[in-house]
Amino acid sequence: MKPEIGISDKHLHKNVHLLAILLADEMVLYIKTRKFHWNVSGESFMELHKLFEKQYSGLEITIDAIAERINQLGSKTIGTMKEFMDLTRLKENPDAYPNQKDMMKELLHDYDTVIIELRKDIDESSKNKDTGTTDFLTGILQNHKATAWILRRYLN
Repeated sequence: MKPEIGISDKHLHKNVHLLAILLADEMVLYIKTRKFHWNVSGESFMELHKLFEKQYSGLEITIDAIAERINQLGSKTIGTMKEFMDLTRLKENPDAYPNQKDMMKELLHDYDTVIIELRKDIDESSKNKDTGTTDFLTGILQNHKATAWILRRYLN
């Protein structure tokens, strides 16, 4: 049943689309963080292993919340790797197994990319007269900025 929440079909569709793109970004970031969790090695192994686990666990919660937000707006949520890869703004690096520092650089780059795109998405959702989605995206932005800060501190 279509939600009657005072937002036009056109604006709902636009917000669902930007949420689907964000969901794709979050899934790629999640998979990449899992890969790094599984493959990290070196003298700070356990510290980074636990850090990456904390990060991907947080991403799991974010991913589920985005999927549910799409449903709340009356749409179906994408859920295949092909759909995610068709929509993501992030890049994968198959067959690459970077060292610890390069893992953190790659994750930081991806978080920074998502942060930049989230700022645009927040502006767009505001134009679409969806305060709920705007607030929702702002919360994700704040969490990602905190994660990026942690990664950046490792690299300083």
